[in-house]
Amino acid sequence: MNSLVLIAAETEPEQATGWGTYLPLIPHPSEVVVSLVFFAIVFWVMWKYVVPRLEAVYAERTAEIEGGIEKAAQAQAEAAAALDEYQAQLAEARAEAGRIREEARVQGTQIVAELREQAQNEAARIIASAEAQIAAERQQAVVQLRSDVGALATDLASRIVGESLQDSARQSRVIDRFLDELEQSDTATTSRIS
Repeated sequence: MNSLVLIAAETEPEQATGWGTYLPLIPHPSEVVVSLVFFAIVFWVMWKYVVPRLEAVYAERTAEIEGGIEKAAQAQAEAAAALDEYQAQLAEARAEAGRIREEARVQGTQIVAELREQAQNEAARIIASAEAQIAAERQQAVVQLRSDVGALATDLASRIVGESLQDSARQSRVIDRFLDELEQSDTATTSRIS
């Protein structure tokens, strides 16, 4: 490497005395002036054309981001409002369902009571009808039995007495007397037993 430096030093012409000989890193003053002019031109072009466009893009992006944040906040507020409305509707629906269940239970109780009352009325009507029918049949049986007993009693009495009891008025008196005596003896027997 030393040899290369020496070769380069031998081939370079002697520079004039000046700043370059003592300070090789400091540029020449004309280069500094030209550099400052070009820097000023580039700075002015950047300041005049590029920076406003960058500012506009920056402002646009900021507006979009703020708009997006506002939209997100608005959407979140709408979602919260919708959730509150949904919860209110759900609570209202639950209350309505509870009220409907309660009404159905009350109506069910009323229907059961009405059906029970109707069934009791129907049962009472059937019992009354059956009692009336039994009383009518009993009365009919008593009348039938009375006429049968009377006919038997008349036949028996006519055989025993030897007289004919074919006269209806006489026959009726004999039958009534016989049945009255039979009822009195039945009543007396029942009172002695009790």
